[in-house]
Amino acid sequence: MANISYLLSSNVSDTMKEDFLHFLWLFQYFDKTSLQTTQGDPLNIIQVGSPNTSSGADFSLSKLDIGGVDWAGDVEIHLKSSDWNAHQHQRDAAYNNVILHVVWENDIPVLRADGTPMPTLELKTRTNLKWLQQYQMMLSNREVIPCANQFAGVSTIQKLSMMDRALIKRLEDKAFLLRTLLIKNQRDWEETTYQALAKNFGFKVNSEPFLRLSQGLPLKVLLKHHDDIRQLEALLLGQAGLLWGKPQAQSDQGDDGYIQYLQKEHRFLSHKYRLEDTQLAYEHWKFMRLRPANFPTVRLAQFAALIHQYQSLFSLFFNHDYKTLTKKLQINQSDYWQTHYTVGKTTPKKVPGLGKGSIENIVINTVVPLLVLYAKEKGQEKYLERATGFLENIKAEENRILRIWEGLGLKVKNAFDSQALIELYNHYCTPKKCLNCSIGVSLIKKADAYG
Repeated sequence: MANISYLLSSNVSDTMKEDFLHFLWLFQYFDKTSLQTTQGDPLNIIQVGSPNTSSGADFSLSKLDIGGVDWAGDVEIHLKSSDWNAHQHQRDAAYNNVILHVVWENDIPVLRADGTPMPTLELKTRTNLKWLQQYQMMLSNREVIPCANQFAGVSTIQKLSMMDRALIKRLEDKAFLLRTLLIKNQRDWEETTYQALAKNFGFKVNSEPFLRLSQGLPLKVLLKHHDDIRQLEALLLGQAGLLWGKPQAQSDQGDDGYIQYLQKEHRFLSHKYRLEDTQLAYEHWKFMRLRPANFPTVRLAQFAALIHQYQSLFSLFFNHDYKTLTKKLQINQSDYWQTHYTVGKTTPKKVPGLGKGSIENIVINTVVPLLVLYAKEKGQEKYLERATGFLENIKAEENRILRIWEGLGLKVKNAFDSQALIELYNHYCTPKKCLNCSIGVSLIKKADAYG
């Protein structure tokens, strides 16, 4: 453990990260007794300000009383005061509204663009150095979870609170991505639901070509033929470029009458709806290292069966409880695709329909984000509650990340927990954003108890 004299030395700024100073300023975790600037002017912090994630100073809308004069403007944060000049802020008009320079170490005086001294607050002698010590220990920890060796000492309430926060962030991030689709679709919820589900049907590996397919083949076209599964398959598989099999093995189709019928239907419908320019090619799709049940041909046949059965995917997702919805999603593809994984090749075993794991995946990655987006767009909290309720009904995933958390003593009961912990691992623990995590902050603040 680093000693206090080292932390007080000027070299500490070489290893410290600026986000620790952001953390100190945002939460005012420093000694404010007889607070003054390095120029000796009394300083009273009226309003900390708001973190700025775009260009310009680090905090905006701050309000300060400096030497008896009220100031409103920005706050810039650096490890050393000399960083102001190193970053050329004195030449950048975006920093003309800075009213306070917060630094760990005031190594040189800094001037504004007009030549007047920049009010500066040095935190080195006002900070609980054990907090810094604890933070640096967490950053240097080689464990994938920086606080792994102290995790058991965190209260259950603290853990659950952070999991709730991580889950909400994950859901909102997914909803935000869907919102871009909603805007592109001129706020058409049916079309957006169709495209979001199509992307999900690609199950990561083929998600992008699935999305491109749905964007080039409007739902309104499919709905004109929803009562004929063959025409739906002709449109979907034809526009995907998968009705002809591998380019080098197209002759393998032989006298496959059903495929020849679909090809004929596709040629007619593609010309009728002017879809030629949006047709994909076989090469856009991935088959390698996929289980045959996940082949895009099978998934497209299942997608066609779903549209054949339900004219409104939006109503399907929004008007049913979890048990009813999952039952309705238990669909089987047409007879041909129950005996074929690819064009022209019969399989001895029946090809399964949409299984439990796939249905749960659809609920987690399509239905839940859509419910969250709708709740935010319409201001209706009940849809957010329904979304989290769906997750509580789904068994937790099983993967490497969740095994790590279970190794730390966490019980992962359902998808609500697992989705939260995946988010916590990927976006807080792996990038070591301990200062953005209430668990990490609680451990830093408990550092007094360790020494």
